[in-house]
Amino acid sequence: MLLTDDAVSIEARYEPSPTLGAEPSGQLALVVGHGFSGALERPALRRVASEFQQRTAVITFSFRGHGRSGGRSTVGDREVLDLAAAVRWARRLGHRRVATVGFSMGGSVVIRQAALYGKIEEIQPLQDVHEGERTGRSPGRTDGVLGSAGSADGAAPAGATDGAAPDAVVAVSSPARWYYRGTAPMRRLHWAITRPTGRLVSRYGLRTRIDPGGWAVDPLSPVAAAPLIAPTPLLIVHGDRDPYFPLDHPRMLASAADPSTSELWIEPGYGHAETAASPDLLARIADWATAHA
Repeated sequence: MLLTDDAVSIEARYEPSPTLGAEPSGQLALVVGHGFSGALERPALRRVASEFQQRTAVITFSFRGHGRSGGRSTVGDREVLDLAAAVRWARRLGHRRVATVGFSMGGSVVIRQAALYGKIEEIQPLQDVHEGERTGRSPGRTDGVLGSAGSADGAAPAGATDGAAPDAVVAVSSPARWYYRGTAPMRRLHWAITRPTGRLVSRYGLRTRIDPGGWAVDPLSPVAAAPLIAPTPLLIVHGDRDPYFPLDHPRMLASAADPSTSELWIEPGYGHAETAASPDLLARIADWATAHA
C-alpha cells in the first residue's frame, strides 16, 4: 500500500523482469495506469503487466476509488497524486529510469502528471493550475513539483520533489479534452459519473467508487498539459477503431505536444485501452519506453 500526498492509500504491485538481472538500477520500470473501472487485479491489466514484464520491471496499481485502494475516483483529477506515489516507489526500489504508461483515463493521468510534476519555475497547488486553465492564465513554473490538490496553504506537500517526474510517457487511448459525449460509450460513462443512480451502478456493478462532489474547477486538460511535458519524451497511441474517442483526440494531443520530443502512433484495427491492446502493440510500447526513458 502506497500513501499519496493527500493521504489516500493505494494498492500497488512490483514485478521485476525475470529475463533481466536482479539489480533494479540498470532496469527501466514501467508504471502502468489503468482505465476507468479497471484495477490491479483485473485480467486486462494483469495481461498488460505480464507482457511488459518480459522486457522490464513493472509497477501496477489501482487508482483511488478502484480495487482495494482507498478514496473515491475523481476521474482523472487527483489521480495524478496516485501516479506520483507509484513513480516515487519505483525510484525508492532503485530504478534510475521510470516511464509511465496510461490507458484511457490512465492516459489522461500520465499526460497531466508529467506536465504537473516536470520542470517548472514556481511551486503552486493544483488548484492554481486548474484556475489558470479556466481563466486563460499560464501556470507558474518551478524546479519542484506542483503541490497537492488537498493542500490547504498552497505549499507543495512534503517529499513532492522526490523523484515523481517520469523519464518518458506513453498515453494510450487517451481523451484530449474533458466532457466529450460524442460516442455512445462516453454518454453512458457520463451517466455513470454524474447521476446518483449511475454512481450506484458504478459502485456495485463496476466496483468503482466515484466522488459525488465532482470538480469544483476543471482540472488541467490533457491537450493543455501536452505542451508542458517537453523535454520528456511522449508517445501517443490510439486505435482507428476506438469506440470511445475518435481520431481527433490523439491528433489534438499530437498537435499540442512538442514535435521534437513526441510521437503519434495510429494503430490500424485497434480498439480501446488495455482490453484491446495486442501483445505486439504492448511489446512495441515497452521497446519504445526502453529506448527513450
